[in-house]
Amino acid sequence: MGLVMSAGMTAADETSKTDNEQEPKTVSDVLAQTPTSKPDPTDDLVTTHHVLKSVDGDLAYSATIGRIVIKEETVKDDKFEGRKPKAEISVTYYTLDPKNDETPDLTKRPVVFAFNGGPGSSSVWLHMGVLGPRRVDMGDAGNLTPPPYGLLDNPETLLRVADLVFIDPISTGFSRATEGESAKDYHGFTGDIEQVGEVIRLWTTRNGRWMSPKFILGESYGGTRAAALVDYLQNRYGMYFNGVIMVAPALNLETLFHAQNSDLPYPMFLPVYAAVAHYHNVLPEGVTLEEAVAKADDYVDEYRTLLAKGNKLTPEEFTAAAAKLAEITGLSQEYIEESNLRVTHVRYLAELLRHRRQVVGRLDARFTGPALSYVNERLTFDPFGTATEGSFTAAWNHYIHDELGYKNDLAYETTTDKVRPWSYKEFEGSSVDMVDKMSSAMIVNPHLQVQVALGRYDAGVPKEAVEYTLDHLTVPDEAKGRIETLTYPAGHMMYLHQPSRVKQLGDFAEFIKKYSNR
Repeated sequence: MGLVMSAGMTAADETSKTDNEQEPKTVSDVLAQTPTSKPDPTDDLVTTHHVLKSVDGDLAYSATIGRIVIKEETVKDDKFEGRKPKAEISVTYYTLDPKNDETPDLTKRPVVFAFNGGPGSSSVWLHMGVLGPRRVDMGDAGNLTPPPYGLLDNPETLLRVADLVFIDPISTGFSRATEGESAKDYHGFTGDIEQVGEVIRLWTTRNGRWMSPKFILGESYGGTRAAALVDYLQNRYGMYFNGVIMVAPALNLETLFHAQNSDLPYPMFLPVYAAVAHYHNVLPEGVTLEEAVAKADDYVDEYRTLLAKGNKLTPEEFTAAAAKLAEITGLSQEYIEESNLRVTHVRYLAELLRHRRQVVGRLDARFTGPALSYVNERLTFDPFGTATEGSFTAAWNHYIHDELGYKNDLAYETTTDKVRPWSYKEFEGSSVDMVDKMSSAMIVNPHLQVQVALGRYDAGVPKEAVEYTLDHLTVPDEAKGRIETLTYPAGHMMYLHQPSRVKQLGDFAEFIKKYSNR
């Protein structure tokens, strides 16, 4: 019959009593036995394999997507305590698959680390617009693809000549601070550089790529980041790069934003105003683009001198200047006079086609659209942004879930305001300017090459503003020969213009092959 119980006691009673005797007696005991911490987050990378018919033939490659955890070393009383998870950063990277099971020589295969800007932008634009093996079918200015859009192969992809690593800074893409940490630590100039730099260091180390030719490619504020990042990585980790490619880079914010009491930007925007006016047929018939821009270029120095006179300008000089600016920009002389000869770009883009009941795109002035109101004195939205956001977001979400097999319920933040306010505390009392950092990087690394891509119709980061900043780099004469600038007949994301995309990919590829030093 088994074990005999004492009189009046059942097996259930005995079990209950034993359990009760093991229960803690106080609240402190309960808390002490309750798990209080979750396991540290881990990388969740997913890899798939694909074949693309490129312009160079079949391209077999691996695509890896997911989030990698970046950690911070913790030290107390001069003693190392461990590495604390700080953020999970979303990345997508592409590497060529070996042929015939051969072990590839990674010292000969370049790698490109790419990101967009904002601040607050994911890397989806460079990724799905120009560099990756697949691209968005969105059409172009005046001929946009309607929803639900589509995806196309990108036979000219940069993967033909280099492995590609796309990085989404924190709060963009799927990148988030870990539980208990603050994303605000990275919503600023230095924190941003450090987090992206750590991702590059980790990826390079884990994938055995320290001896590979390395390039950084950044667009817009990503150009700001790229200039600072190459200097940071050289100084912090001794990681030297073969080249930096900057697409419409915001290198000196003082040249791009019309701050109160600063006349610096106005002359730099004059040539793009002329180009935009020509594109939209506002200038007299028969004037070529080259002639329109040349007229603006010829007037820039005189315009700068006139603005510097301030209220010492005579009435005759003021009237003559307004007439000349009207000729160049396509605006009325009266409007320019009422603007005190100083027309900011957001006002220009709202005013130029007001008579047609249209506003003009800031980042790509080839795009136009209607406005909510035609009495606004300044641009309230960018028709270029509304033309691109939906197509890129739809294509990307389909691509990662259905083609790359990555499942994540988080919203992928293509662009976000969650990074604001963005901190420039390091530049308090001065402009945000990358001249010193870019100059330092080129002096320390005498082999560093620089390629800068510019859009003729970019009214957010005008070609002439970037060239002005490059002309002010404090580098030796020989280093000036390591900088090349290329201009395309499109806007900020010049690759949305398909002839420019093909040409630009060829320019990227040539640059990388030339300076890989292998």
